[in-house]
Amino acid sequence: MPPLLILGSTSRYRRDLLSRLHLPFEVHAPEVDETPLVGESPRALAQRLALAKAHAVAARFPEAVVIGSDQVADLNGEPLGKPGTHARAVAQLQRMRGQTLVFQTAVAVVCRASGFAQHDLAPVRVVFRNLHDSEIENYLQIEQPYDCAGSAKSEGLGIALLETIDSDDPTALVGLPLIRTCRMLRAAGVVLL
Repeated sequence: MPPLLILGSTSRYRRDLLSRLHLPFEVHAPEVDETPLVGESPRALAQRLALAKAHAVAARFPEAVVIGSDQVADLNGEPLGKPGTHARAVAQLQRMRGQTLVFQTAVAVVCRASGFAQHDLAPVRVVFRNLHDSEIENYLQIEQPYDCAGSAKSEGLGIALLETIDSDDPTALVGLPLIRTCRMLRAAGVVLL
């Protein structure tokens, strides 16, 4: 019998991405404090949180294979999280116009029973257009991406905010790098095909 697969995330975007693999899985909230540590880089923050989320859920389900993931928008070394409000989203997008950001997307796969634990990082380099305030406002009214790192919902209208995307794992920008996830799941003994 295949091991129970759990996505340790409350993100609907990650749930939708993992569904693409046509594997049965459960979703459980990891209940992890996402506050950055003093001096912690966006890259380190994303990796730490992905591992913490996977380990938090694996502690409750030790026989399961658990996926944890996190994404932090990196603007010149400064982490930009989920805005939460319209005003914060406006401020983020105004700061990001004409800038290059790196969306640091980390994933971890853990199974306590087998002692398996791997993690990886899929950075996505994104260049934002020089956006007018009216474009920012129109985008936010339509998408309301207040639960997206850096207010960027690239799987929707947010793609119109961008000049270029550079990544070797195309789903990483949405929040779960499936190429890396598949590699780790196979290593953990999950049959994908």
